[in-house]
Amino acid sequence: MDFSQIRRLIEDDFKATDACILQHLRSDVVLINQVGHYIVGSGGKRLRPMIVLLAARALGYQGERHVDLAAIVEFIHTATLLHDDVVDESEQRRNRDTANAVWGNAASVLVGDFLYSRSFEMMVAVGSMRIMEVLSHATNRIAEGEVLQLLNCNDPDTDEARYREVILRKTATLFEAGARLGAIISDAGDTTEQALGAYGLHLGMAFQMIDDALDYGSSGVDIGKNIGDDLAEGKPTLPLIRAITQSPPQTAAMLRQVIETGGTERIDEVLAAIESTDAIAYTARLAAEEAQKAKQALDAIPASTFRDALAALADFSVDRSF
Repeated sequence: MDFSQIRRLIEDDFKATDACILQHLRSDVVLINQVGHYIVGSGGKRLRPMIVLLAARALGYQGERHVDLAAIVEFIHTATLLHDDVVDESEQRRNRDTANAVWGNAASVLVGDFLYSRSFEMMVAVGSMRIMEVLSHATNRIAEGEVLQLLNCNDPDTDEARYREVILRKTATLFEAGARLGAIISDAGDTTEQALGAYGLHLGMAFQMIDDALDYGSSGVDIGKNIGDDLAEGKPTLPLIRAITQSPPQTAAMLRQVIETGGTERIDEVLAAIESTDAIAYTARLAAEEAQKAKQALDAIPASTFRDALAALADFSVDRSF
């Protein structure tokens, strides 16, 4: 089952989620409408809301609240993108100018705040304290991950453990929350919720590891941003961390200096160093291990086409070029 087939499986739910997103984006403040529609409509994979929809359907859910939850998760994710791009001073995302490049940092931050607050309004309307607990915890963990990443920037001593902690909080937490929501809305019980939470967490780890590998091993057109963006921002992601440990002293010293200073002036040297080691293959292998753990967690839920689609998403997270 490929990505387009997964999308078709929940096509009606996806259309309902898009309609819900557009409905709750509305504001009488024109700039909020402009920025909100720009970033939400920028052509992302919508992987996080997809997980909510598939998890609910895999557990036999027949109501409509999963659509609201999928929209909430997408709003939280979009808010993090708006804030991330300001912090990282990014100018391109998904082959488009970032919102902060178009409207400025202030507008991006404030519209991100609007999306966060709107998502919490929507949570209240769903009327479940457990859902509020999961999503508020996830939002808090994402913020912690952002701060941890900021602390790691330009620090060549960042190791694999610190890197993992950042991506667990910053990325995997929202995947985990989305999967849990499917169990909660379906009244599936604690054991099933824990299993789906583990699925989402490992899927999110795999997805981010491959994202970081693609920053050094793909084309900018494929991934919708410039090659070496992480390097430019001084982010010591896993491929770079691995390359430092596997390079001779002189090359390792160069990589450490590049992390300290940021910028892409020495990108060719960095790419050559990464290619001369197993950095990309190592990152891909660890991602594949995480994806396998995600699929194993699905053994706790009944067999169905929707469960197969969740497993296929884990495969997609590592076998992709965008």
